[in-house]
Amino acid sequence: MSGPGISVVICAYTEDRWEDVLAAVSSVRAQSRPALETLLVVDHNETLRERLAKEYEQYEEPSEGGVVRVLANAGPRGLSAGRNTGIAAARGEVVAFLDDDAVAERDWLRHFAEAYADPRVMAVGGRTKPVWASGRRPGWFPEEFDWVVGCTYRGLPRGRVRVRNVLGGNASFRRSAFDAAGGFATGIGRDGDKRPLGCEETELCIRLSRARPDAVLLIDDRAVIHHRVPKARERFRYFRARAYAEGLSKALVARSVGAGKGLESERRYATRVLPAGVARGLRDALLARPGGAGRAAAIVAGVLTAAGGYVVGSVRARRGGTTFRVPEVEVASRE
Repeated sequence: MSGPGISVVICAYTEDRWEDVLAAVSSVRAQSRPALETLLVVDHNETLRERLAKEYEQYEEPSEGGVVRVLANAGPRGLSAGRNTGIAAARGEVVAFLDDDAVAERDWLRHFAEAYADPRVMAVGGRTKPVWASGRRPGWFPEEFDWVVGCTYRGLPRGRVRVRNVLGGNASFRRSAFDAAGGFATGIGRDGDKRPLGCEETELCIRLSRARPDAVLLIDDRAVIHHRVPKARERFRYFRARAYAEGLSKALVARSVGAGKGLESERRYATRVLPAGVARGLRDALLARPGGAGRAAAIVAGVLTAAGGYVVGSVRARRGGTTFRVPEVEVASRE
């Protein structure tokens, strides 16, 4: 097998996603380009950790689909610390991340590996498609806001292209990227018991580009995963809560790296992609197409809600009410 060895990190926190976690691991073990290992990091849930350890004890030694190791999150509760635990334990030259409620297409890792043939490439992301629990997209839900449910949204470039940041649920980094920039910031990302904050991968990618100005970050939309969207996340209440949380998170990122870089992509999104989405929705409404008015209204509501979150988050950040920490990640033994 040519190219870098790839460790895949899957972070899990609840037994409610048991079948999803098994499906995620199975999709990694079925890759056309095998992973070196799959690291299941369990977030402060000893019952789940023990259950997964028993489930995968037969794969602790090298096998056709790669090793599967089950680890406990060694840091504070939350997704960022879980990912950092996986990074520290990873033996691969590249570390890839897959959400615990997603499955990867068979060539997912192959497309990642191909991109790393260029030594300047430090991160590669992919395309995430939603799998709606109700069977289809809600008529009012605009594709421009698919990031609300952790998926690739309308407005992102297509093909294999350079980007400011990759999206964390379907992403990979050279192990040396974390040596240069540190790990995922804790206190900014998701915690299963709190508001659905995010943007930790955005902050990391900007920090990486500053530490390594020559670094190339890519999205290759052939590296596809399918992300499950539960019914609770198909509702406008969640849409609004997630948009507000995004505003809070963006305020933290801007506080960390400056508004120039922290909001660079968002300005284009807000001034070009979203107005086009509103116009498309209104056109569909005039043509009596289902959901057009709802999509236009949702875009406007999402923008206003995110803006409100950003204002609140900025005030809190200035007052020191919200902080986060960038940890160093120790290199795992490669023996």
